[in-house]
Amino acid sequence: MARTNRKVVPQATAALDRMKFEVASEVGVNLKEGYNGDIAARDAGRVGGNMTRKLIETAERSMSGR
Repeated sequence: MARTNRKVVPQATAALDRMKFEVASEVGVNLKEGYNGDIAARDAGRVGGNMTRKLIETAERSMSGR
C-alpha cells in the first residue's frame, strides 16, 4: 500500500508548518525551510511526536468544551 502525505484538511498546511517550526525550536532541533533530510531520525521523531501530542491536547480541549 502506497503511503502519502496528503493533508485531510489542505487549508491547515500553513498552520501545521508554523507549528512544526515552533515545536522544533522548543525541542532544540534546527529546521530550515525546504529539505531537512540531513537531520537525525531521532530529532525528526521528537518534532513529530511533540506535534502529535499538542494536536491531541488541542482536540481533547475542544471536545471537553474548554
